[in-house]
Amino acid sequence: MKIILNKNKRYQTFEGFGASGAWWAQLVGGWDNADPESGMPVRDRISQLLHSKTEGIGLRTYRYNIGGGSVESGKGDFSDPDRRAECFENGKGEYDFKKDANAVYMMRQAAKDGADEIILFVNSPIERLTKNGKAHLDKSKVFRTNLSRKNYGAFAKYILDVTEHFVKEGLPVRYLSPVNEPLWIWNGGQEGCHYSPYQAGKVMRCVAREMRKRKSLDGVMLSGVENGDIRWFNKSYTREMLRHRDVRECVDSVDVHSYFLHSPLPFTNNRTAFLRRYRKWMDRHYPDVPVKMSEWCHMKGGRDAGMVSALETAKVIYEDISILNVTSWQHWIACSRYDYCDGLIYIDLEKQSFETTKRYYVTGNFSKYIPYGAMRFEVESDDGDVMSLGFEKDGKTVLIIINPADCKKSFTLPKKALVAVTDKDSSLREYTAENEIEITPQSVTTVVF
Repeated sequence: MKIILNKNKRYQTFEGFGASGAWWAQLVGGWDNADPESGMPVRDRISQLLHSKTEGIGLRTYRYNIGGGSVESGKGDFSDPDRRAECFENGKGEYDFKKDANAVYMMRQAAKDGADEIILFVNSPIERLTKNGKAHLDKSKVFRTNLSRKNYGAFAKYILDVTEHFVKEGLPVRYLSPVNEPLWIWNGGQEGCHYSPYQAGKVMRCVAREMRKRKSLDGVMLSGVENGDIRWFNKSYTREMLRHRDVRECVDSVDVHSYFLHSPLPFTNNRTAFLRRYRKWMDRHYPDVPVKMSEWCHMKGGRDAGMVSALETAKVIYEDISILNVTSWQHWIACSRYDYCDGLIYIDLEKQSFETTKRYYVTGNFSKYIPYGAMRFEVESDDGDVMSLGFEKDGKTVLIIINPADCKKSFTLPKKALVAVTDKDSSLREYTAENEIEITPQSVTTVVF
């Protein structure tokens, strides 16, 4: 196999990887029992595995959910109580920042362990401000927002007050995302709020105007609008968000989600075609606005801690970075208790224990070795099976090679290098190579020289 590094052809500057604390941090944040291997409290060990560059995979970004308050009220249709979230109000417009203590603990611990970018995101406005007093729409309503125009200002004030609190605490809050997956109906199952593109743009504008009045938030930007499928209406939501000068002054990127649920219409199932269309449209209309991928998981039923789901994760990361040119890439939940291919780490609520997955280690093949601010350059291969990415910063070259094939590959190194391999037998196994290296079947290999 021949790999050519074309460093003269450069693309985006890459910032890093992250994951969300939603649906698990409010549980794990209370686990102070000792991890049998490290001796650390389990909650601290999980945070270390996620965010430490030396003891973990070095995720840079932690996403914290500003909840809608469905925990306190008990209202709404939630098949899983862990999808409810607390809010910081006591119901009378007064704040209590001792609430959501476990989830806040995990956010603080992430910052201690190395996460230097926190994103606060909102699924639903707090129940006091919604039309039906719930953190999701009633089932009889379809494609209607649950936040009336008269409450936009109060909603902006609340989430900015929360943001200001954590900034003053010293946490590295870099972004606030007021709107999350606005396309979907959100009438049960979890907290959520639908907005049309026009409504989403107006909410972002209201928050932006209020944000500019607060000097303490000068270092915080808005992110959004985090639409929920890479195919549908991303152009509409992007256009409505960026047409307001107030918002343009408060954003430094467009954030999208990379979900892609298969449709019965075959022509809608070409994922890379939609990535290319959106990238081409952004280059034409907003060439100076980067795109970030702020949420994805392998939406497949059943737990898989092995290489099948891990290779799907690696493929999506590769496509989003090489086709959509995203400058940041973030998983959905970092930890999962579900029978689903979602978390990087699976947790056991009864035993208060955890296990890592190959998804975790494959993510580490990227997040642990690609430095913040690295420039992506073109990589070419004569082998149609492999997918390759190249990054460079301060004289360090990082090459990622994804081999989904059942056969091994090999190629000659330009110089002595550090190699890290994740496959069915290895989990970020590091070794030093000087000449030819072997790329094992169904693997992700990182080469640093």
